[in-house]
Amino acid sequence: FGLTNLEAGSLGSFTLAGMAIGGIYGGWACDRFGRVKTVVWTIVLFSVGTAALGLTQSYWQFAFFRFVSSLGLGALYVACNTLMAEYVPTKYRTTVLGTLQAGWSVGYIVATLLAGWLLPTYGWRYLFYVAIIPVLLAIFMQRLVPEPAAWVKAKAEQAKKLAEGVKDTAAAPEKRESAYKMIFGDRQARSMFIFWCLTAGFLQFGYYGVNNWMPAYLQTEMGMNFKSMTAYLVGTYTAMILGKILAGMAADKFGRRAVYAFGAIGTAVFQPIIVLYHSPDTILWMLVVFGFLYGIPYGVNATYMTESFQAKYRGTAVGGAYNIGRIGAAIAPAAIGFLATQYSIGLGFLVMGAAYFICGVIPALFIKDKQFDPQKQ
Repeated sequence: FGLTNLEAGSLGSFTLAGMAIGGIYGGWACDRFGRVKTVVWTIVLFSVGTAALGLTQSYWQFAFFRFVSSLGLGALYVACNTLMAEYVPTKYRTTVLGTLQAGWSVGYIVATLLAGWLLPTYGWRYLFYVAIIPVLLAIFMQRLVPEPAAWVKAKAEQAKKLAEGVKDTAAAPEKRESAYKMIFGDRQARSMFIFWCLTAGFLQFGYYGVNNWMPAYLQTEMGMNFKSMTAYLVGTYTAMILGKILAGMAADKFGRRAVYAFGAIGTAVFQPIIVLYHSPDTILWMLVVFGFLYGIPYGVNATYMTESFQAKYRGTAVGGAYNIGRIGAAIAPAAIGFLATQYSIGLGFLVMGAAYFICGVIPALFIKDKQFDPQKQ
């Protein structure tokens, strides 16, 4: 489309904005309509919106459908994690959800391979058309997967209270208490919501800062050619997959808080080591270790968050906290870009290390393990 740098960069902003809004409303939809229904319809929204990108003919058309598809993706992230947390027994919940999180890293690799296969022969539009395939999975899911028992129980209790309230007051209209009102009306839930907003903000600042700037850092400040850079990134993502899965297993054995803090603070400590002590002989193993460490918090994050809130407002709380935290994701690329322009990308990486340190300290000090069992509450 012959985009300017500003237009190309703004597409990322449309994506992040759509994911944030979708995540907040997706959490609300989970509590209002059900986990499975929300997962199914957000898959449809994301898949159809992404496939439609292949039909676009201008920047604004592309930006619009990018925003629409991102609404579905942001909502799907919250809905899927909430659904799985309520299905899986506590003793191996983080193992399963950590493996689920590894799907994002697998997706990076699959997208890279698909691009290498489709782009030279069929062009970029067919790469987007492929995204329609998950709609078939959504159809089967709608038919085969029931709502989790915890949500069904919570809805039944709310309906009973509502019916009793209507009977007592002879009020005809149906009245529903806002999930956010319930969260902020409960001291513990309010504290957890605020702590998770801060934790998610610093986590996403560091995570998306690394994702956006690692290729440029390898190419400009380490002098790698594109072929070498791609191989190193695949190694980093592969290590990240392993880190998420092993983090989930470790969290089920040693606790969510300990493993989350270890991954976040370990990432914070290792980033300066890469910046200050890398060399052509050491950079490969450094990136593998780094990929392993910075995948750990995401391997634990979903379980840790969902176990911090009651079922009646769990989706709203998780969706709200995580997606308010996307402010960090939105700030990171521009902030690191400013530091890279004025000083160096390496300095930006040190700032991202500080963000990881903070996102590890907050839960270590303030967020307890297993406050609510998603299968029971």
